[in-house]
Amino acid sequence: MVIDAVAAELGVRLRRPVLRRYQLRRARARNGARLVLVKPQTYMNRSGEVLPAVLRRAGVSSESLVIVCDQLDLPPGIVRIKRGGSDAGHRGLKSVASCLADERFIRVYIGVGKPPARDQVVEHVLSVPEDQELECFREGVVLGAAAVLRLCESPLEEVMNEFNQRGSRF
Repeated sequence: MVIDAVAAELGVRLRRPVLRRYQLRRARARNGARLVLVKPQTYMNRSGEVLPAVLRRAGVSSESLVIVCDQLDLPPGIVRIKRGGSDAGHRGLKSVASCLADERFIRVYIGVGKPPARDQVVEHVLSVPEDQELECFREGVVLGAAAVLRLCESPLEEVMNEFNQRGSRF
């Protein structure tokens, strides 16, 4: 959803899936910076498989990569940005780090909150939130898109300082 919001903000549409593995679109940020928007169409635990070829074709390193993902440990709508670190059990991040053999990529985490029961994690992250949680989640998508665009324009630390302090509910 965040990548769709970034594409909409830039006035572009993602292309049809390539070999049913990913959607891609090259674009330019407001400051002219080049972007390659990619949405894997695989299962989350295989989402990193497309990235080595995409990065190679785009001529960029994994340090330039920004991955947007959900985060159970953040309340719905909260956005946090970080470079590197462990996958913390997130199968999508594990796939990305494994396929790139590198963990130095930037992560934009979108809070989705925890499910009522531990055995409902998959249902929780794949379902549409309800009521107030849905509104918070939508705000998180908008903030996540804004964060991705700011990362194209400003140094990482500056963007982290701006977004990591917004709406903190801790």
